[in-house]
Amino acid sequence: MARKQALLSLVAIVCLAAPAFAQNRAARPLTIYVIDVEGGNSTLFVSPTGESLLIDTGNAGAIAAPRDAGRIMEAVKDAGLTQIDSLIITHWHGDHYGGLEELAKQIPIKHFYDHGPNVQPAQAADDFLKTVYADLTSKAQHTVVKPGDRIPFGAANITVVIAAGMPIATMKGAGQRNPECASFEPIDNNAEDPMSVGILLTYGKFKAVHLGDNTRNKEFELACPVNRLGTVDLMLGMHHGQGSSNSPVLVHALRPRVAIMNNGTRKGGEPFAMKSMFSSPGLEDVWEMHFSLLSGQEYTVPGAFIANQIDQQGDAMPIGTFTPPLPGQQAPPAPAHNGKSNYFKVTAQQDGTFSVTNTRNNFSKTYRPGGTNATR
Repeated sequence: MARKQALLSLVAIVCLAAPAFAQNRAARPLTIYVIDVEGGNSTLFVSPTGESLLIDTGNAGAIAAPRDAGRIMEAVKDAGLTQIDSLIITHWHGDHYGGLEELAKQIPIKHFYDHGPNVQPAQAADDFLKTVYADLTSKAQHTVVKPGDRIPFGAANITVVIAAGMPIATMKGAGQRNPECASFEPIDNNAEDPMSVGILLTYGKFKAVHLGDNTRNKEFELACPVNRLGTVDLMLGMHHGQGSSNSPVLVHALRPRVAIMNNGTRKGGEPFAMKSMFSSPGLEDVWEMHFSLLSGQEYTVPGAFIANQIDQQGDAMPIGTFTPPLPGQQAPPAPAHNGKSNYFKVTAQQDGTFSVTNTRNNFSKTYRPGGTNATR
């Protein structure tokens, strides 16, 4: 009899604990790490149930590749991951695929996604695809994506919205006409940037977009004559904040509440992109990976929103914008930032609440549905 009562008590405890356990699992946030790879790109997503997706792997080079792979691994360890479930290489430029070989030595990668062959003649990229990438993908799953494809990501949804120059038809709930299309300004671009894989992530009411290095002309196709993507809470990547992307025709249509720009000290954060974001309806904050000399104080954000400051800081912060030399002109090399780097960590809930934390200073800001913010 005593044994039966003990068994019934155990069952009761388990039944009472099960809802609490399920609630705790459901309460885990979606986490995004925006990693400092010196003006390249690397963004790690971790679902509430532990699935992982990495977009890009930072820069190539004997010094840069190990450095950037190491910085990615810092985020991987913070997230408690033992493998990368999915890896998207947005396009075949060295600042996006360069750290892959080094990274693959340190952690298993289960599934590779890309837009297909390189379309911009480049010996380094072509050699990489024939050797390193071919070897890695032969030992794992490999998918060439197309618009509308879904990438498995647990309780969240990830949809490919553009790849190989082809935009998605229209996302559910989107399709509104865009009044800014008439003022669009096209721009020349290289062949490979517009091939970038771009995704839209949805977790409950929270939405984030990462469009790789897609340029203004592709942004026009996504936003005109109707906005194919709808609105988002968070805009990521942003082609490092370069002026060849970030047209108001797209940024203003997406109406991001927050933008996180993966720029370098001398790459990205350009006045055109900053003005496009600052004038976007509903924008609350821009967070920058580095202080941008290209914008100076004229178009920057408060220091609390910048993860990394200026390499070899001078006596005074530059006020005016910095004009880089024209292609082919001589200029001193940029100082190498090979020491401690800081990243942004985003946590998002299904109700649309999300927080951004700057790991340099532990400054964190929470964005709640309806636009009510809390800072601590």
